[in-house]
Amino acid sequence: MGKNMKIITSEFDGKKITYSSETNFIVQDGKGKGSYKTRYSFKGNLSQAVFYYNAINIRAPYKKRLLMMPAKKSVLARQIGG
Repeated sequence: MGKNMKIITSEFDGKKITYSSETNFIVQDGKGKGSYKTRYSFKGNLSQAVFYYNAINIRAPYKKRLLMMPAKKSVLARQIGG
């Protein structure tokens, strides 16, 4: 751990999330059964990543997800248009 690294605990979607100031949050979107493409990436800022994730409007056949890297369960949120 670097000497300027901070450990932060927040609540997201009813779950406690612990991350550091070095954690990357990635907002991705995609279409159909294809792969996701990264739209935004935020280092150590969960609230900004959630803001941008919520700002993406989707409808069928599009999808979006919010990832926390690195993590055992990296997908924090996923939504499929319908």
